[in-house]
Amino acid sequence: MASSEITLEAVPSIAEVSPEDWDACANPGGKCNGLGAGTSSVRPGDFLGLSKPAYNPFVSHAFLLAVEKSGSATIRTGWGPRHLVAKLDGRVVGVVPCYLKSHSQGEYVFDRGWADAYERAGGRYYPKLQVSVPFTPATGPRLLVRDGVDHERIIEALASGLVALCGVSKASSVHVTFAREAEWKLLAKHGFLQRTDQQFHWHNRGFASFDDFLATLNSRHRKSIKRERRDALAAGITIHWLTGKGITEDAWDAFFAFYMETGSRKWGRPYLTREFFSLIGETMSEDVLLVMARRNDRWIAGAINFIGSDTLFGRNWGAVEHHPFLHFEVCYYQAIDFAIQRGLTHVEAGAQGEHKIARGYLPQTTHSAHFIADPGLRRAIDDYLKRERAYVAEAGRELAELGPFRKGADEAP
Repeated sequence: MASSEITLEAVPSIAEVSPEDWDACANPGGKCNGLGAGTSSVRPGDFLGLSKPAYNPFVSHAFLLAVEKSGSATIRTGWGPRHLVAKLDGRVVGVVPCYLKSHSQGEYVFDRGWADAYERAGGRYYPKLQVSVPFTPATGPRLLVRDGVDHERIIEALASGLVALCGVSKASSVHVTFAREAEWKLLAKHGFLQRTDQQFHWHNRGFASFDDFLATLNSRHRKSIKRERRDALAAGITIHWLTGKGITEDAWDAFFAFYMETGSRKWGRPYLTREFFSLIGETMSEDVLLVMARRNDRWIAGAINFIGSDTLFGRNWGAVEHHPFLHFEVCYYQAIDFAIQRGLTHVEAGAQGEHKIARGYLPQTTHSAHFIADPGLRRAIDDYLKRERAYVAEAGRELAELGPFRKGADEAP
């Protein structure tokens, strides 16, 4: 009997896909329990990464609906949803979070140099298609497939569908950023160029306490972290973990003020609206950890984290009072403390930041894949990426050698 045909369509809003259908593809293992009980995202030898993935809050229907419904990622802001949906016999079997973009902001994988060069040569770089979670530099699945179907067939259809959507949309390119390595390799077979970059992640080696983690560090770094943690709280500052029903609208108001202060100071216009935070508070508060600092009966600083089944994802930070080492305490050390208590195996503390190495966060390669429609631009970018990948690999090796761990304690987990 002939196989049923897979149909593909691009929808202009995630609201056109039911939460049940989307999440069956995005997180087939089910919702996070916040207790570190998730599975590995890829089993050894599973080239396509088809094994049951760990829960990833960023690809959930609730998160992606919040960025759209809040006005953070819309056509008006340059993020026009074009989510790819695969159906088999009328049933949703695969999805891809995808946006038609008119700029290169909020991506954390930088291609503005490509755009400038192409446009100087007379080309039109925008619009382009962006397969990602808006404003979120966190690795996760991008080709999302429901359990109980022919995974390889659906993934192949989704990859081919992205190339076809590029042509239909008259886009210059498709950019799949912060993808899993298995997807990165698969997309290369469909003509996508391969790019790598670097982040810094913390790995839990079965620690029972923060002191257990400190014991793996050399003496100089161990003493430095103890001093930083002590000095961060010296002005009478207390630290509070808020999650679930403990996150009130007053807490969101305070955190949004921190977020706006950091955004206006660093890049001019923050991406996320105040409504976004209320929406995730309503729909996924159990997946959120706010680490908040308090002094003189008011919130003065905070960081938002999202809780996966095996990873704590650090996202945004801000403060209205600035104290020595408070950023490190709120963003890095408290995240490690929380991960140890919850049995989470990793902490991803966001983009960039070589200063994280001294605090126990080691280099981790990230992956993106890029389909470039114009053959001339493709050749130029391909040549550039070959050299860039070599540089990233060598930089990673050198940075790993700078790790703070005692000899024999810094092997990969």
